[in-house]
Amino acid sequence: MSMTHRSSALALFLLPATLMAQAPASFTPPPTPSKPVQDVVNGVTLTDPYRWLEDNNNADVVKWTRAQHDAATGWLDKNAPAVPGLRDELARFIDRTVTSPPWFYKGREFFTRKVKGDAQSKLYTRIDGKEVLIFDPLKLDPSGKSALSGQAISRSANVMAVGVQVSGDELPTQYFIDTRTGKEVFPPLSEVWSVSWTADEKVVYIQQRTKEQITKQLPLFSQRHTLGTDHLKSPVVLRLNDAKEYGGLIEYEYAPYTLTTVGVGRSSKYSIARIGSNAAPREIFAERDSQASIQMLGETIYALTNAGAPNYRIMRATTANPEFKDWRDLIPEQKDAVLESFVVTKQNILVREKRELMTRVRVYDLEGKFVRDLPAPEFGSVGSLSYDREADVLYASLTTFNAPFKLYKLDGKTLTWNFMYQDEMILDTKDIETKLIYATSKDGTKIPIFLSHKKGIKLDGSNPTLVYGYGGFNIGIQVRYLGSRIPLINRGVIYADVGLRGGNEFGRAWHRAGMLGNKQNVYDDFYAAAEWLVKNGYSTSKKMVAYGGSNGGLLTGAAATQRPELFNGIISSVPLLDMVRYHKFRIARYWIPEYGDPDKAEDFAWLLAYSPYHNIRAGVNLPTTLVIAGENDTRVDPLHAKKFVALAQNNVGQTSPVLLKMDYGAGHGAGKSTQQLVDDIELWQRFVIALTK
Repeated sequence: MSMTHRSSALALFLLPATLMAQAPASFTPPPTPSKPVQDVVNGVTLTDPYRWLEDNNNADVVKWTRAQHDAATGWLDKNAPAVPGLRDELARFIDRTVTSPPWFYKGREFFTRKVKGDAQSKLYTRIDGKEVLIFDPLKLDPSGKSALSGQAISRSANVMAVGVQVSGDELPTQYFIDTRTGKEVFPPLSEVWSVSWTADEKVVYIQQRTKEQITKQLPLFSQRHTLGTDHLKSPVVLRLNDAKEYGGLIEYEYAPYTLTTVGVGRSSKYSIARIGSNAAPREIFAERDSQASIQMLGETIYALTNAGAPNYRIMRATTANPEFKDWRDLIPEQKDAVLESFVVTKQNILVREKRELMTRVRVYDLEGKFVRDLPAPEFGSVGSLSYDREADVLYASLTTFNAPFKLYKLDGKTLTWNFMYQDEMILDTKDIETKLIYATSKDGTKIPIFLSHKKGIKLDGSNPTLVYGYGGFNIGIQVRYLGSRIPLINRGVIYADVGLRGGNEFGRAWHRAGMLGNKQNVYDDFYAAAEWLVKNGYSTSKKMVAYGGSNGGLLTGAAATQRPELFNGIISSVPLLDMVRYHKFRIARYWIPEYGDPDKAEDFAWLLAYSPYHNIRAGVNLPTTLVIAGENDTRVDPLHAKKFVALAQNNVGQTSPVLLKMDYGAGHGAGKSTQQLVDDIELWQRFVIALTK
């Protein structure tokens, strides 16, 4: 059976005039030729009028994109003008001298620092109390387009692999330096995604990630590479079968084993092999739709896993009987809390446990018997916990909404908290309060929302409001510093951070409830949050803007097409919007386990039902919409943004502006220069303020 699915065929209704937002300032977009292409997908005929915009290198597409960008920024400059003091406040926060929290390994201390006026951060160590600059990306590239992307430290802590990406392309070059002097000790490796050290400091496991692999959707592979030799000739030790798989190898420091990981989505397989042995690796975990975070000490295996435990449990086994069937509970699953991470010290097992979206630390002995809670020295959520075994010292971060996180050092024996570091307080938060509230979604599920606003607001529906969501990939809301949102909140904007299904707020079941065929739950949750804000007098639809990026950009794209009357403005940043063809581009095959495979009839049905590009309805006006795309985005192809904007602009009945803002010289967000960050944040915040007046 075949049917035609076009935007004109989806005109389910026209919005009554009473539901339309106030007419925005007029916008005349650059013309976009329609060049229809028809496909039959799973028996459904689809017409794609803007397929030609998928070719980002085509001269006509380049010209069209620049014209759209210029028209969008021109409209924004006129209709979302500069807000007094906003840019200065953001610049003071972003462009300042700031030192990162230090990290420690083998008694060595490392940190990054960005000096006021510099485009990027530099890497430092501390030796005998003196700071030593060991890597400066600005020396490589004075333009500021090159940024640190990660570091991997050798076993001795004397050599470090320093990743550097250019213009946000996430295709790093690895530089190998002496951590005491910064001197380069081995030739750099280009387009190498990850480095994992072995005990031999001249041998590493590497995984290449090239532009060709991304463009052609080729599977990744891992190599055992001897530094100083040609890595293109290094032996392949793990070759994946499909571009949707991930994997790699690590050699444990405190156990004589190598761990091999191969996974698809939220399912992973793990094998171990004794270092130096010719015996085949032994598979120790391959549970369907389950994962494990594995640590090894000597001949003991420790694992945090959701296999048979939606809220996770910690299990233990020995290398004599390492298969999952022989694993035993060490710390069982908790009914009302999610186990997030753990460390095994010389004396105890410390577990980060999330309850009601606040994470605390609990202490168990080495046999899994509960010892005590480890109360934090002040209010906050424990954001991270790490352990230096040789020094017998733990490092924990404590996060709150109104201040940058604090870093504490804990003695492994006494577990006494000792304050180490906190970033400088630049922005004023004394008049801001945050509370946790719950909205009820369409199916009765309670949806958590962190609501931040100025103290003493009136619940008369007059408050400008920014509703933010993500809802996917097991990533959820958490207690974290409001940061660049603070200038908005201090100007009277309510900030609602919504904990949608698809995240990790309440364990694996919560994630599953927002993925694959359950994805509509995510959107319904988001609408329920907005409706709660209206019902309870915080705001009205005419004073609300929805904002999301990446998977969250898909969310706000769905909001624009499914519930256009609910928001006065939409921000969809680096979004996925064509969910029928998304899997054909760049690294998107990784996401098939989360969204589904459009080539399969069952998956195609639910993807087509919400795909924003395919659900722009003839005659239905979308809210004023700002779509942002990264020119060098290696994750989400900017074609999604271009096609959606073109179709919306040329839809019969579209009167509100639909704007395409290109992030030239940037990718999915990482590695932006100081100036880019100030420019980008100020622009979308101007948009929010203008659309919520």
